[in-house]
Amino acid sequence: MAAAGAVSLCSARLESVRALSGQLREARRREVAEEGVFRDLLEILTSASRAIEQSCRDSCGLADVDTCLLLVAECFRCLRNACVQCARNQHLLRNLGLISTSVHLIKLLHGMQVKEELLLPGKAWDFFKALRCSLQFLGNIAAGNGDSQNSLWKCAFPDLFLTCLPYSDRRVVAYCCMVLFTCLDPGKVGELLHPRNFAVALHVLRVYREQLESEWSLLIVTDHLLQCPELVKALYAKLSNQERVTLLELMLVKVSEKSSVGSEELEVLESHATFLAGCFQEQCGAVLRFAAAPQAQDQEALVTVRLLDVLCELTSSSGQLDRLQALPGLLEAAVDTLRLTHLAGKQAVNVFTATHAVTGQEEVSHPAVGFKSHLIRLIGNLCYKNKENQDKVYELDGIPLILDNCSIDDNNPFVNQWAVFAIRNVTEQNERNQELIAGLEEQGLAEGSALGSMGLEMDKREGRLILRSARKKPS
Repeated sequence: MAAAGAVSLCSARLESVRALSGQLREARRREVAEEGVFRDLLEILTSASRAIEQSCRDSCGLADVDTCLLLVAECFRCLRNACVQCARNQHLLRNLGLISTSVHLIKLLHGMQVKEELLLPGKAWDFFKALRCSLQFLGNIAAGNGDSQNSLWKCAFPDLFLTCLPYSDRRVVAYCCMVLFTCLDPGKVGELLHPRNFAVALHVLRVYREQLESEWSLLIVTDHLLQCPELVKALYAKLSNQERVTLLELMLVKVSEKSSVGSEELEVLESHATFLAGCFQEQCGAVLRFAAAPQAQDQEALVTVRLLDVLCELTSSSGQLDRLQALPGLLEAAVDTLRLTHLAGKQAVNVFTATHAVTGQEEVSHPAVGFKSHLIRLIGNLCYKNKENQDKVYELDGIPLILDNCSIDDNNPFVNQWAVFAIRNVTEQNERNQELIAGLEEQGLAEGSALGSMGLEMDKREGRLILRSARKKPS
């Protein structure tokens, strides 16, 4: 009887609630809306909850389920509209208990969807409409309102997000991400590290990867998840290689931002730099798989490429350069990887082979195109005004290796320019390294044309060797 009564109530009130929803779109109407109006909406949602709960418990279909779902959706539209830029209504609705009522009703709606027999054929649209509007309301009541955000977090985290983020309906997922983004702050992000809650962060990253147009999931990752180094480390360990590539690409976007960095942000970036350098050192050899993978399907090798991309950006900033220059093993890994890829390109024709005439589109789009250029860029960055690293490159026999990679190579755009940059940084105020280049040139191991193609030449001044820009010949 309770369910039948709820259905009768649904039919009688649907039109009046629709009219109220339209009125609350107007700012002047929502600012003067009486508390009694919201109490009526609360009573409708409470009655609908009882009816749905009864149907789920008795495993029987809810009579006139479409009207009930439409009324639930319309009630949430009213509440959603009432909260738009109206702190008064946000406060009022929160105090009436509508946040907890809504979260409970979402749980019941999900139960209806799981028990598909409770949804009549063709009624899935009404179900998703109700679910979407409920999430929009929660997002609006929390927007710009710390008390509502905390109340919603207490009621909804993590269950609501674990329930809604995996949905196939893109709008449900997008609105769920909106609610999550609205509630998150540094303290709440830390809660994602708890084993029970960690799946929320995983779901968000997967939503971004599968739905690239999802702006809310992008904002959650860039503005919140990437601000917690411990969470990034935990995520990286759990992700597949494909998902790691996605995370690294988002990190690349973040570290490429040229805006001023505060002390807290600098500390976060330094932690990321240390962690990613360690990851690169562990798996840099994986990139060699591309030598035998013309279709570029090896995801672990692609992870290595993206790690290098991020490290190049991090070492281009003075904020992280000193820390990365001091890390044991990073420079050695870069030089060794350059040597191995260079050798792989000489032993067989592959993406690491220097070429002047790319003919296939597949070669142009290969993810390893530019990899050697970036290795040389990283080496140059690590040696910038750093005598210890300059000497390491000498000891690793890296100078002849860089010189051997200075010719034009369509598989490595701008390699000549990065080689010039690296040689300058390796030899700046370092007589031994300059003498090595001069000696290689005299022995014919570093042809004058090689230095010339880089726009450089060796010059002796007062008994000292100086590497400088080549003199222009008269035309």
